[in-house]
Amino acid sequence: MITAFVEKDEGQISLLCTDNGRWARVCSILGAAVWAGIAVAARFGFARIGGIEALLLFAPLVIVPLGMELRRELTSPLVDNARDRGTLIHLIARGVQPFAAACAVVALLLPPGRLAGALAGGWMLVCALMGAAGIFDVWSSWLNARSRLFYLTLFLAGMDLVVGGVWLVASRLGMRPLGIQEPIGSLTAVHFHYAGFATAMIAAAMLRFSQGRARERWLKWIVPFVIGMPYVVALGFVVSPRLKVVAAAGLSFSVAALAILLRSCGRRTEKSAARVLLQIAAASVFAAMVLSSIYAIADFLGSDVLTLPQMARTHGVLNAMGFCMAGLLGWIVEFENPPGHAGTRRL
Repeated sequence: MITAFVEKDEGQISLLCTDNGRWARVCSILGAAVWAGIAVAARFGFARIGGIEALLLFAPLVIVPLGMELRRELTSPLVDNARDRGTLIHLIARGVQPFAAACAVVALLLPPGRLAGALAGGWMLVCALMGAAGIFDVWSSWLNARSRLFYLTLFLAGMDLVVGGVWLVASRLGMRPLGIQEPIGSLTAVHFHYAGFATAMIAAAMLRFSQGRARERWLKWIVPFVIGMPYVVALGFVVSPRLKVVAAAGLSFSVAALAILLRSCGRRTEKSAARVLLQIAAASVFAAMVLSSIYAIADFLGSDVLTLPQMARTHGVLNAMGFCMAGLLGWIVEFENPPGHAGTRRL
């Protein structure tokens, strides 16, 4: 259960939150159990859901609650009035997330139509709240040059969810924005939940972990590409196949560079579980980006050496479970409070 209250202290507002991470862990574990049940049902023909839809379901059920928990761990202990409002909005989003994820599950199990679109709108609410929280965060921190990139990364993570949520709603309504056909609409929603939100949250954790260290200089060059290229890739689907392949290669290169730094960060974490998880994440995303580059080039050349279903089973699984889930879990483990401080947390 999440509970919070606000107290005034010397012109600032501090938020005291009694949630110590149990909520996120319970939501993620239950979400993973629901997802596994749906996957088994689909395997035996009881649920009509394909590989792309299964990847999309994994995001609201597991990846987003983990990302929300990581954001809670990363945010600074004392915040000003504007960022406090962002924290309150984030708490509301976390409280609504399980019910919104349930709406997303039903929406993806139903055929496209008004009912499926309306249910997908429930998940869109969480995405919009995360976007709003990011706006308050980046607004209040913009004058602080040292933390500007960190909060900009959190902001774009929220915007990624907004874009992903919009495409999910459009897909479940059966709409074809800009003439884009399925499964590209669903894939765009997948793209912004994983390559967008989850990757941005992992990058934000790396920025926080590397403050004052040598690799921070490299992250300041790489992270802007990592958080910006998903939008260029999406634009390429609309504007030009040539832009799409160049942007996909750029995204793959930037995320591969991030994986190298993630491996370096993982070796220096204090907790052994975090080290193992971050090494798994770094290796998984490197392999996933190699597959992504091959697919982008093959698609541009008109080759079917890698099809979309094959990409969902290989690149999709490596990215979703190997990189995003392991990476988010690794940083949550590293940043979580020690056992003696598991009570009231000052944000």
